[in-house]
Amino acid sequence: MNAPAFSLPDQTATLRSLADAKGKHLVVFFYPRDSTPGCTVEAGDFQRLLPQFTKKNTLVYGISQGKVKGKEKFACALGLTYPILADEDQAVCKAFGIWKPKKFMGKEFLGIVRSTFLIGPDGKIVKHWDKVSVKGHAEEVLAEIK
Repeated sequence: MNAPAFSLPDQTATLRSLADAKGKHLVVFFYPRDSTPGCTVEAGDFQRLLPQFTKKNTLVYGISQGKVKGKEKFACALGLTYPILADEDQAVCKAFGIWKPKKFMGKEFLGIVRSTFLIGPDGKIVKHWDKVSVKGHAEEVLAEIK
């Protein structure tokens, strides 16, 4: 299955798209909210392993709802050097099918279900991780890239 085409601004307001990864693997991880404990660990783990992803000809993009300014603050606080994309209207989240009903403290709402997609050099989805558990996840994704 082909990955949905997208184009979103990153933490520096630079537009990033699926097309940027043509000929490379692309890891797209969707996280619920900037600067929360789980999201901070997940983003930090991908940063720590970034040199190994790069050796495997793989780009890493993090995507969440919110504005570019929030992504800039999050990326600066963690020293992230890969793109963190702002999906302000949740269009990309919806296209990937990860904008879903959630429950928290007895309340139901729509939000991002923490998910990761490994997209091959041909633009096809190689693997999808749904309802991701943060601990060890970045290592699991790295191990999947041949």
